[in-house]
Amino acid sequence: MFLSSHCLLTLVTSRDWQVERRAVVDRDEYACRSCGFEDVEDSRTALEMYPVDTAGSGPGTHAHESTFVTVCSDCATTLQGNHAALPETPAELFRHVRETTQIQGEAISDVASFASLTTSLPSALEADEIPAKSVDETNGGSADESQTAAENAASDPLEEYCRTRRDAILALDLADAHLEALETVDETAFDTDVRTSLASVVESGRSLQSTLRTVVERAETVPAGLERCSGCVDMVQDGSCSTCGLESRATSEWEDPDGTLAFERLFAAINSELQAASGTTKTLTEQTTTLAEALSGEKAH
Repeated sequence: MFLSSHCLLTLVTSRDWQVERRAVVDRDEYACRSCGFEDVEDSRTALEMYPVDTAGSGPGTHAHESTFVTVCSDCATTLQGNHAALPETPAELFRHVRETTQIQGEAISDVASFASLTTSLPSALEADEIPAKSVDETNGGSADESQTAAENAASDPLEEYCRTRRDAILALDLADAHLEALETVDETAFDTDVRTSLASVVESGRSLQSTLRTVVERAETVPAGLERCSGCVDMVQDGSCSTCGLESRATSEWEDPDGTLAFERLFAAINSELQAASGTTKTLTEQTTTLAEALSGEKAH
């Protein structure tokens, strides 16, 4: 759930909040990671920080930048569940359904990208392909140093893991918000065929969300099997991450008898869930078409 700036100020100190906000929006290049809206001047009202993880936050604590992603005020409003107007006409309802399915399509793409990236982590770490950071992220650096750091981040599988994970979780949360809006539509405003079709669309949408979140959870198991945090991918000791505060993800379900993670079996399970998501998407497309036909019939009355 989205936490407003006021709520987040109760989780971190004022000084820490300023430091982390600057780190987050700079990392995200002063753009909303959902819709792409840019605020290069950083007016401090157009862009907000959305938490993809809330572990390790508490009064007086320092929230790590990996637990937040930049969103614009419009996307933040949607994530909060504050929809300006719920669909009341057939045209409005179908427009919202179509927008929801489009957002879920983007979520599928983001989740698939994240899952694909995780399959490269074991080999990348084994081959020592993780570039060293050339800039102290806390103290900053010159423009040339910052550019070098950005180039390193783009080629660093661990940085890419964090980015694609944040994007996947954000996309799923946004899709959830749209589905919740559909669930609050006044059903008495539409006939039985429309209500039945809409219920089927929402049910399939929820099923798709569940499958995609399972993919994310299983993909997060990969760094856990490498003794790294599933959030910021720093090394984990004593059951939790000292950097971002996340608890270690359980890996016992995917371990071989010798205690090592069975990566190939885990990757196969992830692929199976993605295939299931593809099947649900096909069903959802068919149900959306049926809903469109029902809405067309209602408009004709």
